[in-house]
Amino acid sequence: MDRIRVLVVDGHRIFAESLATALTAEQDVDAMAVGSVPAALHQLERAPFDVLLLDVDLDGESALLIAARERHPGLRAVMLAACDDPARAAVALTAGANGWVAKDSSLARLLQVLRGVLREETHIAPALLTGVLHELHRDRRHRSEHERLVESLTPRELEVLRCMLAGLGRKAVAERLYLSPHTVRTHMQNVLGKLGVHSTLAAVALARRAGVPPAE
Repeated sequence: MDRIRVLVVDGHRIFAESLATALTAEQDVDAMAVGSVPAALHQLERAPFDVLLLDVDLDGESALLIAARERHPGLRAVMLAACDDPARAAVALTAGANGWVAKDSSLARLLQVLRGVLREETHIAPALLTGVLHELHRDRRHRSEHERLVESLTPRELEVLRCMLAGLGRKAVAERLYLSPHTVRTHMQNVLGKLGVHSTLAAVALARRAGVPPAE
């Protein structure tokens, strides 16, 4: 039997380790837990995983989601959330997440989601679905506005945004564009400001809706 390899990434280590232990008790699941983005990236490079269970409130979660999906196309990502938030769920799904599940869900529900996303399903709680669909429809109606916002970027800011789309962190962007990390940080802040968003994940989601290609 093929076992499902799960990486749990949550800043609350006791929660993450308890969840990984509960998942590993299942006959067809192997799970491990880490508590930070750098640790998660390290583990993803060391060994293959099928599903990334990612705390939506973890510092740097947006960059991890983007990088993980770009570097490991076969990896499925499920967001772990303390509360339902249709707007944030829509952003995460647009950026490449395959599911959104509450942290207080039963183990049976979580296993259903894990197995479902591996069958190419998208899993969202029924109570959240209407709000998420509303957000996605609203975003489609605003596509021309998103394109206009992207057009407000300078050529250098657009280069930085395309690097963000490719899942590159600040240091990697600096090396790629021959800029200092401080300059890249300034450009990233300008990109977020001009796009009217507050996170890298939201910027990437908006750029994808506007049809911006990632850096090659």
